Amino acid sequence: MTAELTIRDPAATVVRDVTAWLRLVAVGPYALLAALTAYTVAQRRAEPGPLTVDLALCAATALWMLALVTVRPGWRERPVLMTVFLVGLAAITLVLVVRDPWFGVFTPAGYVYAFRLLRWPWRLGGICAFAVVAGTAQASGIPRTTVAGVLTWAAVVVVNVVPMCALAWALERDRLRQEERLRALDEARAANERLAAALAENAALQERLVGQARAAGIRDERERLAREIHDTLAQGLTGIVAQLRAAEAAGDDLAAEDPADRAGWRRHVTLAAQLSRESLAEARRSVHALRPQELECAALGAAIADIAGRWSARHGLAVQVTTTGAPGPLRPEAEAALLRAAQEALANVAKHAEASRVGVTLSYLDDEVALDVRDDGRGFDPGATGGPHAGGGFGLVAMRQRIEALDGTLQIESRPRHGTGISARVPLGAGA
Repeated sequence: MTAELTIRDPAATVVRDVTAWLRLVAVGPYALLAALTAYTVAQRRAEPGPLTVDLALCAATALWMLALVTVRPGWRERPVLMTVFLVGLAAITLVLVVRDPWFGVFTPAGYVYAFRLLRWPWRLGGICAFAVVAGTAQASGIPRTTVAGVLTWAAVVVVNVVPMCALAWALERDRLRQEERLRALDEARAANERLAAALAENAALQERLVGQARAAGIRDERERLAREIHDTLAQGLTGIVAQLRAAEAAGDDLAAEDPADRAGWRRHVTLAAQLSRESLAEARRSVHALRPQELECAALGAAIADIAGRWSARHGLAVQVTTTGAPGPLRPEAEAALLRAAQEALANVAKHAEASRVGVTLSYLDDEVALDVRDDGRGFDPGATGGPHAGGGFGLVAMRQRIEALDGTLQIESRPRHGTGISARVPLGAGA
């Protein structure tokens, strides 16, 4: 529902309500003038001369109203012309009142015209003019040949002027307040429209943000699965392939029925089966976003030692695992990230390093936990392209993503033929 924008004049509205029986500009003044004319005829039947003048004045009054207001309604919007009309009507009515005081009854029609046709402050002039006419009619019995008579007449005029002007002022104040209310309502409606537009824009923005958050969640989950698959399934499958190739090579010599060859062949097959079972279990845990199995029943240091022991058994290379410091509070996400970092670093040693010694150190410091994996292998140039670790490799990228997501740091130190060192540091309490 919208508010009506047309501003109506409360003064004209009040006058129309109070003098509804006059029918305002249309019929009321003519009916009142006709009644006064009939009364004048009844009073002056024995005076043909004065009656003719009165009838002429009444006819002039009717023609004046008819010509300037009734027949030409468009002229009512011309302030200057309506001022002339009110002045002329007041002058004719004053002459009638001077001749016949009962024509003072016609002054309400003049007030109606003043409220209806004149704007503020010109309305005050029309009201004062007809108040003088009304006061003259009311003081008709007072002789104005003396100072006391003139003062009495003036007092009666003032008594008519002051209340009518006060009424006009009050109605004008009410009109201004109504205009102010309508302006405030208009401004409130405009503000509501702006608010609705802002809400619609916010809703669209929220929808976009939700879509972006959903896309980011999907992307993060894909990255998580990619890291998990690389750190578990890919490494496990690589180990299975290596063991099966070794078993295939050993199978070529089984014809000699050498017990040592048969034992080696069985060892490779057993390791391949074990890796298959471990990879299947890790796949299930990755899909359900569970903690690594090693951390389910052991602390971080013991879990890293267990991974290093199994890696050493598969690759025939001893790993020295050291834990220093008192274990501090570390969230499961941080423990999983460090465990996967150790697992990825050992996998890289097996694939690329050709090392003879490997060391893993887990250090609980004052405000962080550090994991260092070092080997004496052939190393590489971290800034070079085309090497085994060119571009960081997905394993190193996944490792860095895990650590940096917990506000940690990952540093890689390596030179060709001088081994490689990987250091991952995570603040205590990381992952909260």
